[in-house]
Amino acid sequence: MAALAFIGLGVMGYPMAGHLSRAGHSVRVFNRTPATRDRWLGEHTGTAAATPGDAARGADFVFSCVGNDDDVRAVILGEDGALAHMRSGTVLIDHTTTSARLAVELGDHATAAGIGFLDAPVSGGQSGAEGGTLTVMCGGAESSFARASPLIDAYARTCIHMGATGSGQATKMVNQICIAGLLQGLAEGMNFGLAAGLDMDKVVAVISKGAAQSWQMDNRAASMLSGEFDFGFAVDWMRKDLGIALDAARGNGAALPVTALVDQFYAQLQRRGDRRADTSSLIKLLRDFD
Repeated sequence: MAALAFIGLGVMGYPMAGHLSRAGHSVRVFNRTPATRDRWLGEHTGTAAATPGDAARGADFVFSCVGNDDDVRAVILGEDGALAHMRSGTVLIDHTTTSARLAVELGDHATAAGIGFLDAPVSGGQSGAEGGTLTVMCGGAESSFARASPLIDAYARTCIHMGATGSGQATKMVNQICIAGLLQGLAEGMNFGLAAGLDMDKVVAVISKGAAQSWQMDNRAASMLSGEFDFGFAVDWMRKDLGIALDAARGNGAALPVTALVDQFYAQLQRRGDRRADTSSLIKLLRDFD
């Protein structure tokens, strides 16, 4: 069993760190909110660290899952950051969805210190993290991936090496681009069916067995129809992710017209006060659930 550090016990990191603990590894956790850290320690076997660097000291593998690029820099770089306290030959795995530029920056810092690095964003949401069924897309050296993937398997259904550093984040951008279009199409389809007076339970039952089937339909159609959005992947998070993808597209010349449009729909939801609502709340722009 390995000595591990896990930095960031949010809705994703909390259960992911728990899976590692239950797998028998020695897990030391850091979280900016002490109450969340203490709750995790009450439910799992592990120890607490006062700083990210303290968590990383002595660890064979360091995992991070925080909010955005700035958060990653705060917990990984700097005097109290994890990287400064990691030994040569260890591996840093960042599960945060960030820009590919940051992934390359972290990879360069890690390589200079003799440390392996994987940019390893995840897909599957809170339910996937809790159920241990996440999809993990990894960029970095194959040798680092080979060492880390057996650990990642504790909370992943699929874990694939995508290529060089930054490839994991670029793949996550593809993921979010595809999801944005799917959710808008699903919202419009569900709204159309309701307006047409159809029995939507029957509609979903039949079209989910054909070419329209998707994870979003299987997992969000029912809650869309009932107006339930107080769960899942928040609008704020989706806007952050789409912003990263749109910024990258401006650099590589890829046209993202639908993604840009859906991003503005999410901006409307933010202005309405639905910042923490699930991404399926796009249907609220089409019909009134109040």
